[in-house]
Amino acid sequence: METVDTIVIGAGVVGLAIARELAMAGREVIMLEAADGIGTETSSRNSEVIHAGIYYDPGSVKAAMCVAGKRLLYDFCRSHGVPHVNCGKLIVATTNEQIAQLEKIHAQAAANGVNDLRAIPARAAMAMEAALHCVAALHSPSTGIIDSHAFMLALLGDAEAHGAMLVCKSPVLAGAITDAGIELSINGADPMRIRAQAVVNAAGLHAQSLAGRISGFPSAQVPPTHYCKGNYYTLIGRSPFSRLIYPVPEAAGLGVHVTIDLAGQARFGPDVEWIDAIDYRVDPRRADSFYAAIRTYWPDLKDGALQPGYAGIRPKLQPQGAPGRDFVISVPGDHGVRGLVNLFGIESPGLTAALAIARYVRAMLHVS
Repeated sequence: METVDTIVIGAGVVGLAIARELAMAGREVIMLEAADGIGTETSSRNSEVIHAGIYYDPGSVKAAMCVAGKRLLYDFCRSHGVPHVNCGKLIVATTNEQIAQLEKIHAQAAANGVNDLRAIPARAAMAMEAALHCVAALHSPSTGIIDSHAFMLALLGDAEAHGAMLVCKSPVLAGAITDAGIELSINGADPMRIRAQAVVNAAGLHAQSLAGRISGFPSAQVPPTHYCKGNYYTLIGRSPFSRLIYPVPEAAGLGVHVTIDLAGQARFGPDVEWIDAIDYRVDPRRADSFYAAIRTYWPDLKDGALQPGYAGIRPKLQPQGAPGRDFVISVPGDHGVRGLVNLFGIESPGLTAALAIARYVRAMLHVS
């Protein structure tokens, strides 16, 4: 049986960041990816937003990792030439009843250490974005957008430069905890078994399923899996906005907001669609609800201006209708298995938080 120091399962943005962090610390790292390339699921099917850390419960892992990760991410983008724009964001109330929600969001952001969020009157917001309608707003100057694919390639480049190896088309079928380490059964063109002293389960949508197939790992430590699909629609024609526009949040998501990519294309989403199985198809009929939601803050949106874009799936830890749950980064001190880290429910702001999560995992594995 082959042996290796560390295996990272999953080459999405978080797995890549962790592999990079551990490789740069001198660990021998192999990245195992079931797909034929990096970042094919959650990491490449999102809004590509650099989040400020506004919405998350004070004291939560999400809040801490997002705020720290944002700073690390902007520094990384500058040092590695990753395309990004610090464009800013407006969170808008479109009715007087929503103003109280804005005030709550403002207070929550301050509790998370986001000190640059500012409340601005409607006239100031609409002066910044002429197409916008609102009754009040919050301005987040540290929100931005990023080329997520370029970011992942830069992470991979650093990891490989420090000796890490990526092996695609290598799904992990099962594992077993032994006195000599953690043994994994790997499928693919050349099925094999491999033993590692440390294993990081960063399998995203499949993390819980994978953890449940590791013999000797306590099943009570594996939370249930719930999939929440988010559909995106793109705008035909030029974007009327230069900043991101977010309505006040809704259950399980941040509302149908407008983001812009680095080419200036506007896209709207995600919505909230609870599903039982992974399915990335976008139903054109769902656009009807998008028009109504968008027109609350952009009344001049024309009929027929939206076309289906893409869909992403959030790995939720709670079922539909239940309160949202925090990231779960399950480390040896939590479950008692030496060398094993499981990352569960890593949805938004996972991209923003990736570098901070990687540093945390490194510390929890006691890598100096």
